[in-house]
Amino acid sequence: MEVVNRILVLDDEAELRNMLQRFLTSQGFRVRTVADGKQLDRYLQREPYDLLVLDLMMAPEDGLTICRRLRADGITLPVLMLTAKGDPMDRVLGLETGADDYLAKPFVPDELVARIRALLRRQRIAAGDPTVTAQTLRFGEFEFDVGQQTLRLRGDPVEVHSAQMLLLHALGSSPNRPVSRENLLARARGRDHDALDRSIDVQVLRLRQIIEEDPSKPRFIKTVWGVGYMLVAGVAS
Repeated sequence: MEVVNRILVLDDEAELRNMLQRFLTSQGFRVRTVADGKQLDRYLQREPYDLLVLDLMMAPEDGLTICRRLRADGITLPVLMLTAKGDPMDRVLGLETGADDYLAKPFVPDELVARIRALLRRQRIAAGDPTVTAQTLRFGEFEFDVGQQTLRLRGDPVEVHSAQMLLLHALGSSPNRPVSRENLLARARGRDHDALDRSIDVQVLRLRQIIEEDPSKPRFIKTVWGVGYMLVAGVAS
């Protein structure tokens, strides 16, 4: 079943809100609109959303203040900021405040949709949602049973510390897809989160020392710059 992305639009202009709701709905999104920060807070408490389209120039609480407040509260959904200003400094300020993209008014609706879809794609890549929960992966002479969390080298079991096993399981649940550092930590919660000690890079190095012939030139655990790490593996037949 196709996933319908949920878009929340905050703009104090009723005409623009209505236009965006009609257009984005016609493009296959589920859209809710709000007129101010208080309404935004109520909607965010009711259900999760995939992206926020946020107007910059509003009163009494402007878009920069709202964005800064959301980030301070730990709300990480992508934010696409709209503004009537075209000054590059406004764009820089918006991005530094926590917005993920910026679009100046007036804009072409098709460009807005393209930017929304690009942000959603980026979010899916960064999130690295698990795609595999029970299969065996092969990389080099290693085999890793994702469900059982067992690693074998040429058929013999390999002893792996819990922190590195958590990391390998997180990467092996989404083989050949980048997984962000934040997501690696999130997947460890509820099991042995403290084992990672928030030192993902250190644990990656230790895991590479186990499975890579040359840890300085990794073949299987690749660094994906700007995102995180990826396990390059095939499915064992």
